[in-house]
Amino acid sequence: MKILVIGSKGQLGWELCRRSAGFDQEIVGLDLPDLDITKPEQIRNILNDFGACLVVNAAAYTAVDKAEAEPDPAFAVNADGPGHLAVYCAEANIPLIHLSTDYVFDGEKEGAYTENDPPAPLGVYGKSKAAGEEKVRKHLREHIILRTAWLYGSYGHNFVKTILRSAKVKEVLRVVADQHGCPTYAGDLAEAILAISNQIQKQKRISWGTYHYCGAGVTTWHGFAEKIIELSRKHDSFKVLEISPITTEDYPTPTRRPKNSALDCSLIGKQFGIYPKPWLKSLENMLERLRTVDD
Repeated sequence: MKILVIGSKGQLGWELCRRSAGFDQEIVGLDLPDLDITKPEQIRNILNDFGACLVVNAAAYTAVDKAEAEPDPAFAVNADGPGHLAVYCAEANIPLIHLSTDYVFDGEKEGAYTENDPPAPLGVYGKSKAAGEEKVRKHLREHIILRTAWLYGSYGHNFVKTILRSAKVKEVLRVVADQHGCPTYAGDLAEAILAISNQIQKQKRISWGTYHYCGAGVTTWHGFAEKIIELSRKHDSFKVLEISPITTEDYPTPTRRPKNSALDCSLIGKQFGIYPKPWLKSLENMLERLRTVDD
């Protein structure tokens, strides 16, 4: 099965390309400047040229705070781009797996969000991603919208690498402790996407629609940071002496973050037999890879 991965230079796209052989998939990865999803004709030409059987859209505008100052490019990439993809995938009869985010929710719910909970994004980033979801639903029946959260990996920029870098030079780290969510290893998410792709390839009866996938279990950014350092101290030394819990109000940002963005992932298990791994175990696996493999 030939899969076109858009956003191949990102941490998820990189993992998809690296892990494809283990799932017997042929992946073609494209990113800027070779493919810009804000340009409809470029999408049409690429789909016609590559003959893909499935498209995975991992491209996104992810600068959450910057989006407040520049909403137009955020909506162009996160809303209009997926809409263009959906239109031309429908035209070419190609299914689409589109990545979305926990930030489509406002965080006011007690307990994990399900796919049936109505989106209520707090900022431009979340609003643009919610709009992208709607455009995909509108234009393409054969789609999977996969919401994820707190993504990190051994490639690219992410929270784990920021904490490791900061812990080398600071004695005290101040980390928000009143936002709850589910850390997700990009390698695990890539394997979930490839597993769904295999089922599409085998022409199993696919329940198209929206699903959640993130690491199993809930923590805070502070709890996440503590475990990053605790696990890493086994093999490395750090200057940091204290990881201090702070409130969201202590760390103001241009965009309000949801206080609770935990995602219920039971539906993807029921429909696809895909069950997320415990986030702490995945973090341990990622740190081991970061320490031993030069990617």
